[in-house]
Amino acid sequence: MAFEDLLEDPVIQKYLHELVGPKGMPVAAAPPDGEVTDEELAEELGLELNDVRRALFILYENDLASYRRLRDEDSGWLTYLWTFHYENIPEQLEGEMHRLLEGLEERREYEFEHEFYLCENCGIRFEFGEAMDFGFECPDCGSQLDAMENTMLLEAMEERIEQLRDELNVEPDSEVQA
Repeated sequence: MAFEDLLEDPVIQKYLHELVGPKGMPVAAAPPDGEVTDEELAEELGLELNDVRRALFILYENDLASYRRLRDEDSGWLTYLWTFHYENIPEQLEGEMHRLLEGLEERREYEFEHEFYLCENCGIRFEFGEAMDFGFECPDCGSQLDAMENTMLLEAMEERIEQLRDELNVEPDSEVQA
């Protein structure tokens, strides 16, 4: 898929924005053809050099950019020539989705296996053991802690887990189901 096609996809735009942030988004959204220096990008985009370098390094860490170093024979200065590899984005997104699925499954199990108590005044949630240690009173305001029903949260998690499994074509484990 070409850079232009990838960059028109709102999911990919959001992914890039989450990676590089608002200051780095102009760098991520305008990948040049071929190699480019960080200084050239900063000048072309009208950005601070540090913001460009930060975005490039983040893209590099996520296998979406690479660089090659050249040493100036006269001055000894190093020049970094950057190349973008956005063809890796679909694979990166799939990996992120797998990590999200795993995290949601772990959280669902945690929510299912624990009993929670809530301070209505402070909005602080406690596990049963913590609530018991505090005598079922909020340590911040002294209000009574009430048993908290997390069925709606579990249902929402289960729905999202099923959506991710469908998208990733992953079969459910034989784990605890809510």
